[in-house]
Amino acid sequence: MTNNIHNLTRTTDDVVIVGGGLAGLFCALKLAPRPVTLISVAPLGQGASSAWAQGGIAAAVAEGDSPEAHAADTVAVGGGLVDEAVALGIAREAAPRIRDLLAYGVPFDRDLEGKLAVGREAAHSARRIVHVRGDGAGAAIIAALSEAVRRTPSIRIIEGFAAEALLTEDGYVTGLQLREAGNFAARPMMIASRAVVLATGGIGHLYGVTTNPVEASGSGLAIAARAGAVIADPEFMQFHPTAIMVGRDPAPLATEALRGEGATLINGNGERFMLARHPLAELAPRDIVARGVFAEIAAGRGAFLDAREALGARFAEKFPAVHASCIAAGIDPATQAIPIAPAAHYHMGGIAVDARGRSSIDGLWAGGEVSSTGAHGANRLASNSLLEAVVYAARIADDIAGCAIPSPARLPDVVVTPRGGAPDIQTVKRLRSMMSSRVGVIRDGDGLAEAVRHFSALEREATSIALRNMATAALLVAAAAWTRRESRGAHFRSDHPADVTSRAQRTMTTLSAAREVAESFAEHPLPRVAQPMIA
Repeated sequence: MTNNIHNLTRTTDDVVIVGGGLAGLFCALKLAPRPVTLISVAPLGQGASSAWAQGGIAAAVAEGDSPEAHAADTVAVGGGLVDEAVALGIAREAAPRIRDLLAYGVPFDRDLEGKLAVGREAAHSARRIVHVRGDGAGAAIIAALSEAVRRTPSIRIIEGFAAEALLTEDGYVTGLQLREAGNFAARPMMIASRAVVLATGGIGHLYGVTTNPVEASGSGLAIAARAGAVIADPEFMQFHPTAIMVGRDPAPLATEALRGEGATLINGNGERFMLARHPLAELAPRDIVARGVFAEIAAGRGAFLDAREALGARFAEKFPAVHASCIAAGIDPATQAIPIAPAAHYHMGGIAVDARGRSSIDGLWAGGEVSSTGAHGANRLASNSLLEAVVYAARIADDIAGCAIPSPARLPDVVVTPRGGAPDIQTVKRLRSMMSSRVGVIRDGDGLAEAVRHFSALEREATSIALRNMATAALLVAAAAWTRRESRGAHFRSDHPADVTSRAQRTMTTLSAAREVAESFAEHPLPRVAQPMIA
């Protein structure tokens, strides 16, 4: 049932889930019939990156494939940082989670024999991606789960409110501070709970070019970090190599499955440039492809996805969502190459969680892209993100079911005082531009140091809580990227282009540590770096 927050008893024994994407919805359903309050900024199912996922879900469900092979592929692309036990556990739980989704009404594609149809994507050794109508998996899954959630009487839905602070006492969660979305002058609202699940998504919209919705601005990461949570691997941001560059924000995505079906990457001269960069060419790991595309654009040759020969007239039938995006921009992908560029797509870092989805703060769980489980390492394998979200959402539900969670004693006090209204548009543009230019596909020490100093000052001086949380998330990413003086997976330093064996370990950090990095620059002034242009 849907409730206005003013009708909510704000001291509750409910499990409170923040986020209406795949992890939040699936966890709420798995907790039924236990009472759950589900809080979503956007109307249920909207504003979630998972709804935009085109590739599908990786699962070893075909004959000749195995969870062990799936886990090995995951480890191979993770830059030496994947937790192998985590990867294998997720791969082994893929089939039962797919069955759960089928039971909730997700219409996965099937072959002529009625078996689940599977496709191949980059760096997978087998065809193991289950799709819905070619490129519509995310939207179909979110639609089915949203409908199931609305039908479930134990789930109370609060739409149109954002969590802007996590409230704790003596290292234990006591509740959340909420505010009506978009109404920056509204008074904050408190909800007391000793069991909170953050499923707020990623940080893509901190970047000037992204495939993520505006809601993916790092709020969950920031509020957990500000409450003292340990943050893992924040420097590792995956850039999708084939965002469609037609002047839209967010940029439409040309799914990796297109390359799995034979589409090629060419420059403005019509040359396939990935052949010289990696034996797998267009199906190389995403970080390598993204840097290849970035290099062609930087050299002035441009980059394009060419599906004319591989798909031609079949494009509209096989990939209707991508086709619609292209046609809306005046491009016919059956007869024209699609202009592309790398775009911030998926954050491998996030709130550090254990195998049950527990964070370092008692009473706080995290699932989906806001969390970091160790499954992705330095570079996510295609279509593993939706799988990780449902696997950990189910684990969190199981863990909570076995926990004795105390009732909240009282409504918490407001701990964050707003100091102004909406975030300044130009300041947000500057932050996003700096993230793309200084903390983007290719990074260097001077640029990262400038970003750290800028975000640190903005975090201290921001006159809106929303902007402060964006600055907090940006600072965590930039500081960890500056500290990792090597190149590994999606993190590429032009001043440290090689990987360093001794650094083949995950980052575990805190907001305090990121602030210490910024403070060290105040003692040792840096050379002046040209300011980024505002997008």
